Amino acid sequence: MEAAIFDCPADWEKLLPKGIRILKSRDMLADGNWSLLALTEQGCRQIVDASCRVLLVPGDWAASVLTRVRADTVITCGLSPRDSLTLSSLTEPVLCVQRALPRPDGGEVVPQEFPLPPLPGNAVQLLPLLGLRLLQMPLTETPFLW
Repeated sequence: MEAAIFDCPADWEKLLPKGIRILKSRDMLADGNWSLLALTEQGCRQIVDASCRVLLVPGDWAASVLTRVRADTVITCGLSPRDSLTLSSLTEPVLCVQRALPRPDGGEVVPQEFPLPPLPGNAVQLLPLLGLRLLQMPLTETPFLW
């Protein structure tokens, strides 16, 4: 099983962890049963039937996406206190893990905060990318070095 992102913005592609499959069409999405599937907001608008172990989705879209995606675990990202991944500060972005998150490799990310280095874009818009890096990068590496 592979990790993938659906409808990845072109400027994110160079920032993805190694081995992430970039899905650009619905046909590519239907090709696999993904260990980790990350969706951008645009991807949420377009997604059709898919299946994954772990789904990373913008929190505002979770309810509508779950009518079209089968997932064992759903991790939401956004600014709501209900989201699993959020930002605890916007002026100097800090990524906040609100609850234990399962990793596709069987590991777990425990609740904690990650001060972020300068980001290549708006922190709120980058949340799916930040979550993907956190869940996919080896636990021995700093996931947010660009």
